[in-house]
Amino acid sequence: MTASELAHLAEELGLDVVGAARPEPYEDTERHIRERLELGYFADMRFTMARPEVSCHPETLLPGAKTVISAALCYYTPGPGPEGGEARLARYAWRDHYAELREKLDALGRRLGGSYRVLVDANHHVDRAGAVRSGVGFSGKNTMLITRTHGSWVVLGTLVTAVEIEPTPPLDLNCGSCRLCIDACPTDAIVEAGVIDARLCLAYWLQAPHPIPEPVRADLGDQAYGCDVCQDVCPWNRGVEKRRSGAELPEDATPTVSLVDWLERDGAALVAEFDRLYVPKNDPRWLQRNALIALGNSGAAGDADVIVRYVESDDEILSETAEWALAQIADRA
Repeated sequence: MTASELAHLAEELGLDVVGAARPEPYEDTERHIRERLELGYFADMRFTMARPEVSCHPETLLPGAKTVISAALCYYTPGPGPEGGEARLARYAWRDHYAELREKLDALGRRLGGSYRVLVDANHHVDRAGAVRSGVGFSGKNTMLITRTHGSWVVLGTLVTAVEIEPTPPLDLNCGSCRLCIDACPTDAIVEAGVIDARLCLAYWLQAPHPIPEPVRADLGDQAYGCDVCQDVCPWNRGVEKRRSGAELPEDATPTVSLVDWLERDGAALVAEFDRLYVPKNDPRWLQRNALIALGNSGAAGDADVIVRYVESDDEILSETAEWALAQIADRA
């Protein structure tokens, strides 16, 4: 199959960008992962960093693999910001875009025929490395994959197939002298171009199974999950934002959440509703911790009643975070 035939087929299925490459090891990526593990830059995250001997070797993921197809699906839509008592989610988390991408890649695999394997948001494959190799995008200074037409507002997935497809070349593009994302990061987590120290990253702390350090809490503002700061300032994202400025928000999208609701809801029901989010061991207290911090940063005196109940919690992390939140509200008052 030629690259143009693959692009036409992907367009029919609603994939925004596709590329193809040979199933060969990502040697540079594997080396970078091991170096940054030694430096502690991944904190305690596992994901694709846990076993680079697997995630950086697509040739091992399917017997008879001939091609690694990388795909990007744009998720950008405009949406409202939080109002009183609300907090924001990172844009990718507004709905389950990974499920949509997984379905489209499975449909592509069936159309191609032969054996195939779909990997979306999976620990077995570094999707970003495949996407760079096949020209789906280039790696930005904030480590995000940046596509030519949709910027970094994309989720990535991979289809490993036994069908041979003409490779597509990498993009001859980069960030140049721009450092807007580096300068905009509230905690200086982008320690150098293309390198993030997770121990400083707001998105990491909002899904980490630990107490969030006090110096980080104020920087979280009214964020309940994830962080878009480095994408919000990226010039490569202006084009898609302008083109989609009039798009309607999907009915199942959740750009903001009620913090009181997160704190009053049954924990199991809360995690079930937001099962698209990574919550360590599906333990709702990590979402409740986030809600307490967001209320501490943006809540009013009327929110104190729900916070007080957490002060009395047997969970030391929630109790301490609730005391901190009450103190922040009292200071503003």
